[in-house]
Amino acid sequence: MPAKNIAVNLMLIATFLSFQLYRRSDKVATVRWAPLGNALLIGVYVAAVVNIIFLGVYYGYFTNTVYKVGSSVAQVSTTLVVIVAGLVIDTLMFRNAKRLPSHWGRIPDRAQYALFALPIAFTWLMALMGYVRSSVKTHWHVYTVMKDNSPDNFIPTIGYAGNMITLVTVLFLLCVLFMFWVANLSGSRQAKPDATAGGEA
Repeated sequence: MPAKNIAVNLMLIATFLSFQLYRRSDKVATVRWAPLGNALLIGVYVAAVVNIIFLGVYYGYFTNTVYKVGSSVAQVSTTLVVIVAGLVIDTLMFRNAKRLPSHWGRIPDRAQYALFALPIAFTWLMALMGYVRSSVKTHWHVYTVMKDNSPDNFIPTIGYAGNMITLVTVLFLLCVLFMFWVANLSGSRQAKPDATAGGEA
């Protein structure tokens, strides 16, 4: 649980950071203290990440088990402080901000590559971690309660499972690419048939 608490809170902070960057994408702050506000926000984020990792590692692995639950409360409080501080600072900093024109549909190549890499990473990681979690029970149907005594009891190695998961991920992405290719065909126009050619035949 300590590792999960660290991961979940860091994911929440990263999600809020992406939301904050999205809100700022078409604005330019006009207040004089904008550099100070940005520096303060960076400090809040860095301190929060360090605090969450410290609380999870120290109280999760080096102290009594009783303190694990208490550390999770402090981690959630840290995440909430980041969210509240980010909203307050951004609201004050971007009041009467200069707005830039938005051009929908324009995206650089590197952003498209990053968007394509995300589903690859998610599909691959979730499949592998799902197998690792299932294989932990080894030869138990219900761990330490119902044992698998069948003669065909077998669990593939993580290396074999990783190869199969990679194959399935590649096939899945090929199917996705095929669907995009088929959808793209609707935008291409065919040449109109020549009426005179049909009459000569």
